[in-house]
Parts: sequence; structure tokens; C-alpha cells
Amino acid sequence: MEILIGVILVGGILFLFKMVRIVPQGFEWTVERFGKFTHTMEPGLHFLFPVVQGVGRKVNMMEQVLDIPSQDVITKDNAVVKVDGVVFFQVLDAAKAAYEVSDLESATIALVMTNIRTAIGSMDLDESLSKRDEINAKLLGVIDSATHAWGIKVNRIELKDIQPPQNLIDSMARQMKAEREKRANILEAEGLRAAEILRAEGEKQSSVLEAEGKKEAAFLEAQARERLAEAEANATRMVSEAIAKGDVQAINYFVAQKYVEAFRELAHSQNSKFVMMPMETTGIIASIAGIAELAKEGLSSQQAAQAAKATARPAPPTIPAGQR
Repeated sequence: MEILIGVILVGGILFLFKMVRIVPQGFEWTVERFGKFTHTMEPGLHFLFPVVQGVGRKVNMMEQVLDIPSQDVITKDNAVVKVDGVVFFQVLDAAKAAYEVSDLESATIALVMTNIRTAIGSMDLDESLSKRDEINAKLLGVIDSATHAWGIKVNRIELKDIQPPQNLIDSMARQMKAEREKRANILEAEGLRAAEILRAEGEKQSSVLEAEGKKEAAFLEAQARERLAEAEANATRMVSEAIAKGDVQAINYFVAQKYVEAFRELAHSQNSKFVMMPMETTGIIASIAGIAELAKEGLSSQQAAQAAKATARPAPPTIPAGQR
């Protein structure tokens, strides 16, 4: 009897263990009754009737990542490239993911690899290397539509690497080097041309400024000569007026100035010269004084002649008083 009770207790404990199910977060379990799918269990505590009900598939409902293995793909221009990628997907319907496809991950990988060959095979090598975003978008649309019946949502597809053959890589490297050298030569030529233009502009501006400076200097020099000529004319006029009035000091000043200017021009001359001049400065002054005396005598003679002419003029006739 005790043995029977012990067997019943052990069976009850096993029954409870079989009946209680705890689904972890991020998963959904399918429930089967005699092997047929009935419903899914979400995260939490659930009770099943042993023998009659059982857990079918444990489906991961979180976003998952699939690595797409590398494969050789022929482009439109018959270039062979190695391509690999990665797929991000998430199960939305646990029942479809469990029962609509035998191996969800393998089926998804095979589908993605096939569509990669189709997408890149319709492009040239340059397009496949430069339009990676366009290829990703095209693959995403096709794969997501094809896997909708499996109860999954493909969020992103990224091509990790598109690797051409080594000989093609070397050829592309030489081409890129030639393009860079060409661009560098063009930039250098443009820089030299710009420098020449700036230099020419600078020389032009310098020439303009120099010409303006010469023009201004010539204008100022002409003004100075004009003022000097005007001053000399005024001085000559004043000296002439003073001479006419009999001022001997004026003619002394005039003669002395001309005497000094003559000696200055003679000293600045490049030709050989021999000048006889007094030994002392008083001799020069004496010479100037002698010239002034000569001028004074000439002026006195001129005044005497004018006085004589005035005396020799006949007196006006007188009218008698009786005839007035």
C-alpha cells in the first residue's frame, strides 16, 4: 500500500512538471495536441495537459542576424567578384515560421544568395561597386516580399564586401594612380596660371602706380618751374623798376646773383675748365661793385640826356594882354 502511494506521489509530481510550462521573454512556443498545432504560448506561465498536449517548436521572436557566406558572382561585363553580406530579420508569426518552412535560416540564406547573384549579374562592375545602396534596397524589397509567407520580416540587407579579382584590383589601382596624377598636374597647371595672372596683375598695378607717380612728379615739377619762373620774372621786374628809379643796390643784387649762378653752372659742368677769379671773396665783391658803378654811370648819363631834351623844348607862345 505504501509503495502504491509513493508511486502515485511520484506520478503526481511528474504530472505537475509536465503540466507547468514557463516561456521566457523573447520567445513563443507552439502547442500541439496529438501532434497537431493548436495555438502559441507567449512569454509567461502556462499549463498543459500532459500526454494530450505538448510543446511543438520554440521560436525566437527577437531580431536575428544571418551571415551570408561569400560566393563568386559574374557581373554583366563578365567580371568575377566575391560577394558576402548580412541579413537582419525578425519572426512575426511563430506558427508560420515553425510550420511553413522546414529550416528557416537555411532557406533565408539560400534565397538571399540567389537574389544577390541576380542583382549584381544585371550590373556592370563599376555599377556594382558604386551602387551598393541601390543593390541593398533592391534585395530588401525582393527578400522581404518572398519571406512574408514564412512569417518573418526582413529589416535590412547589407553587402559587406564586393571584392574583384587581384589582377583587376591592380589594374584599378593603376588607373586611380593615373587619374590622381592627372588631377595633380591639372591643379598644378591651374596654380601656375593663377600665379602668373596675379604676377601680371601686380606688375600692371605697379606700372600704373609708377606712371601715376611720374605724372604727379612731373606735374609738381612743372608747377615748381612755373613758380620759379614767375618768381624770377617778378624779381627781374622789381629790379628793373628799381633801376629805373635809380636804386643802385637793386642792380648790385641782380648782378651778384647772376654772377654766382654762372659760377655754379661752371662748377657743375663735366668738361675741363680753367677759371681766372680773384683770390679773395672781397675781390668778387669788388668786381660786383665795379659792375654796379658802371651801371650807375650809365643810368646817370641816361637821366642827363633826358633832362637835356626836356630843356631844349621851345616854350609855348605868350599872348599879349591887349589881344586877350
